[in-house]
Amino acid sequence: RLHETEIEISKPYHHNADCLTPPQLPIDAKAHQPLYLLQSYLKQHQQQRILFCAESAGRRETLLELLQRIDVYPKTLNNWQEFLADDAPIALTIGLLEAGVELPARNISIVTEAQLFGHQVMQQRRRQKAAENFSDTLVKNLTELHIGQPVVHIDHGVGRYQGLQCLAIDGQTLEFLCLEYANNAKLYVPVSSLHLISRYSAGEEDNAPLNNLGSDQWQKARRKAAEKINDTAAELLHIYARRAARQGFRYELNNTDYELFCSSFPFEETPDQQTAIAAVIEDMKSPQPMDRLVCGDVGFGKTEVAMRATFVAIQNHQQVAILVPTTLLAQQHYESFKDRFADWPIQVEVLSRFRSAKEQQQVLDRLESGHVDLVIGTHKIIQPGVKFKRLGLVIIDEEHRFGVKHKEQLKALRAEVDMLTLTATPIPRTLNMAMAGMRDISIIATPPAKRLSIKTFVREYNAVVLKEAISRELLRGGQVYYLHNEVKTIEKTAEQLTELVPEARVAIAHGQMHERELEQVMADFYHKRYNLLVCTTIIETGIDVPTANTIIMDRADKLGLAQMHQLRGRVGRSHHQAYAYLLTPPPKTMTADAIKRLEAITEAEDLGAGFTLANHDLEIRGAGELLGDEQSGHVHAIGFSLYMEMLESAVKAIREGKTPNLDQPFQQGPEINLKIPALIPTDYCGDVSLRLVLYKRIANANTVATLIDLQAEMIDRFGPLVEPIKNLFKVTQLKLKATQLGIKKIEAGPGGGQIEFSGDTQVDPLRLVKLIQQQSNIYRLNGVDRLRFVMDLSDVEKRISAVDEVLEQLR
Repeated sequence: RLHETEIEISKPYHHNADCLTPPQLPIDAKAHQPLYLLQSYLKQHQQQRILFCAESAGRRETLLELLQRIDVYPKTLNNWQEFLADDAPIALTIGLLEAGVELPARNISIVTEAQLFGHQVMQQRRRQKAAENFSDTLVKNLTELHIGQPVVHIDHGVGRYQGLQCLAIDGQTLEFLCLEYANNAKLYVPVSSLHLISRYSAGEEDNAPLNNLGSDQWQKARRKAAEKINDTAAELLHIYARRAARQGFRYELNNTDYELFCSSFPFEETPDQQTAIAAVIEDMKSPQPMDRLVCGDVGFGKTEVAMRATFVAIQNHQQVAILVPTTLLAQQHYESFKDRFADWPIQVEVLSRFRSAKEQQQVLDRLESGHVDLVIGTHKIIQPGVKFKRLGLVIIDEEHRFGVKHKEQLKALRAEVDMLTLTATPIPRTLNMAMAGMRDISIIATPPAKRLSIKTFVREYNAVVLKEAISRELLRGGQVYYLHNEVKTIEKTAEQLTELVPEARVAIAHGQMHERELEQVMADFYHKRYNLLVCTTIIETGIDVPTANTIIMDRADKLGLAQMHQLRGRVGRSHHQAYAYLLTPPPKTMTADAIKRLEAITEAEDLGAGFTLANHDLEIRGAGELLGDEQSGHVHAIGFSLYMEMLESAVKAIREGKTPNLDQPFQQGPEINLKIPALIPTDYCGDVSLRLVLYKRIANANTVATLIDLQAEMIDRFGPLVEPIKNLFKVTQLKLKATQLGIKKIEAGPGGGQIEFSGDTQVDPLRLVKLIQQQSNIYRLNGVDRLRFVMDLSDVEKRISAVDEVLEQLR
């Protein structure tokens, strides 16, 4: 076992005359439980002084707890100097070292976390966080909850959140979520049951259908939705099966050429970008056709993902088609790709109205004969007359600008074609499909280095504010977009702006201009011959002008949410602070949805806000049926989050060959009451919203490793854990064990307790009988489904340990 799992560190460290070699620890990286191996190491090195290095204060506490399990009690020191001055045989400090070292001259060994766990813990934690299911972080979480907002309880239905409240029960103070239902009925939900709560996201919050506590109204609505969901799940699995049966092209990766191509990328890839690229390459190497959605905010590097995929496809002698919504974006992509592929024998062409009919026909002929490797274009690519010789990959940029019919036309080009879709703000239907697992999804949420968020202001039209905003940008040598989306009055608007700001050099751009004229205007603006561009939404996609850092949108109330976010993304593409002004008429003249859109766009100023906005869009417009054309349905009755959870559960049940339970759609987890304080005190974390998020994350944790990481994170953020928080984590760990065993309820107090088993418990009856026979003075059955244990558990630590021991014996 040791031989199989040992990791050799091949590079010795040299420093002056001493030879520093890493201590050879036997590592069990897969099991994440290297303690028994560490014991043997400590026995062999009893004569040496050992210093353990943790990566942060939180990790130090975690490591201390782990070492104490094998009766190793290191002295906690602040730094290396303290260790040298001290004579403690075993010590623990904070130090970001990747590998340990041995100092024979001083008889000292330094052991790092990376050696103990087989990876760099903090880096691994960041990756895990980035790879978390985004539906949980965007829709199910309670981060944006405010008083009066509707939420859904799995058993009781839709109510309104009324805040967190502390109540004393059995002499212990516990924290509860207060929910208000129809007829002012109140329900108090313990924070340990937060996994039963989700946000109600299905359109108008004010019109959420509140349920009556104690009536069967909610059960009927949930059952009706469950029936429909089961049909959807069966159809989903049929789609999965059809897709898995199709044979696509299996791409081979020439590592030498690929690495050479990657090295020409002028920026450093963000961690999310690397993950997305790796996922796309893996999909292409698979025999199944790819259908991946890459979500990344405006300017977060989606195009580079497309370039890498394009390179791999062309190296495998396949043609690539990139579909874009606008002529300007097609032209910009054409120039970018041509520039990037300049050193490679790759033929890049563009199909757009910037090309004459004769030039377009030449491109089509060369495409059909296979002489063009990559074609970029607008809707012309999906016209009936366009034929490819060996189309292997289709990339759709700005997916939200295309209808379902356009995408189906593309798939019809060739059934086995690989599809890569790029978007900043996925439309509700796409987001819905991705959450259901019908489409693979990668998220690029990390902003590029030195990128600042765009300051956004919503203002009624005011000439003074307008003049000040334009003048400030021009004075710092920048450029301004002024968006006016009506062609018939655009010239008049340009004249008014010239009068208002005489020093501005004004140009006009709109879709009705002649191709060459439009191309010339955009080129002149890019080269700073103009510094104020009065334009329509033609600039919405792909225009990258680093010196343009102020955008003013006239009549922003008429624009869609994704549209506003895309337009705002035209500025702030360098390290300068950018500004977006949304000019509106008086609030009384705007629709309720327009006001909601403007509120959402101003709230979502942070970098990477595209997903949040997509979720708001989903709430404002409705989720859209997965497999039908309706925009509402059962989602309205039970809320989007619960709908998706039930769908996930139904798919899982059908896959396992079970019949989904209509009355109890999924396991709710065991109820545990040890009569001990288990909460996050207000003096430890005073922010209610933050406490709520931490409670939700603890309740949703599905592995012990996740809990340990969360524990370390809390220590790093708020300081050492106090007793009630430690209890909360320990109770949650017990809950994970109890869930695996199929236990319904655990109760324990000073004099003992009892365990209630569910109907489908995993506990072996013979093991239970054996336990009772061996220790009949402690254990006995209480009815057919309860195990009672009697012992002195007045000490809290002993109570937790006793319950843990019982669960271990039942495993």
